Amino acid sequence: MIDQLIDAVIDREGGYSDHPADRGGATRFGITEAVARANGYAGDMRHFSRAAAVAIYRRIYWTRPAFDQVATRAPTLAAELFDTGVNMGPAVAVTFLQRALNALNRGASDYPDVVLDGRVGAQTLAALDRFLLTRRTSGETVLVKAIEAMQGECYMALAEQRPANEAFLYGWLANRLG
Repeated sequence: MIDQLIDAVIDREGGYSDHPADRGGATRFGITEAVARANGYAGDMRHFSRAAAVAIYRRIYWTRPAFDQVATRAPTLAAELFDTGVNMGPAVAVTFLQRALNALNRGASDYPDVVLDGRVGAQTLAALDRFLLTRRTSGETVLVKAIEAMQGECYMALAEQRPANEAFLYGWLANRLG
């Protein structure tokens, strides 16, 4: 599963980019220079390898945030968390999930509220398990919609707060939601 998700992100992100309005600076295969440097890359981003990008996506955006554990329960949800995490950071994606779980638990009657810590741990996985058991087949779909709604609101706010981000809003909405 993760191999296909990584391929899709790399296809969507493309090769080298250094858009003047992008605060992330130079990127290659969607990996920012800061992330590449934090993971030991010292060269010019134009020469950053696809294999290095794949390794970073797998480690930083799939395994470390425990989206692999979500995937065993809800693969479509895990794919959404991965994509959101790549674009906004894994902790943001997890916080969206935690917020959705809390808002959808009918006043904590289905399971206890989850601490909004941006980490998939035992508490978040237990709440997810209970939610999926309670809501059955539509539960995963509803969680994905909730995460996409929060993601879309963040994109709108980013464009409203910083006009330079308007250059990216259309692409974010077209390629990151749904």
